[in-house]
Amino acid sequence: MNRQITTVSTKGQFVIPAEMRSALGIKPGTRIAVTLDGVRITLEPVTAELVDKTRGMLAGGPDLTKSLLRQRRREKDRW
Repeated sequence: MNRQITTVSTKGQFVIPAEMRSALGIKPGTRIAVTLDGVRITLEPVTAELVDKTRGMLAGGPDLTKSLLRQRRREKDRW
């Protein structure tokens, strides 16, 4: 494991070391997925492979559109 130390700024930003950015193909504008796993934070460049791996993770959950429409109807009926 290649571990390096970096410092978080007052804005919550930090620098990913150049050799790590280069090894992962991270360039300006690359989107990064941030995952909290217990006490670890994992950063992954958003690639087609990552999108495929996470596709459907929210499937089977509540239909947010229907839920929002029901809520708005209830609020409208109150007035």
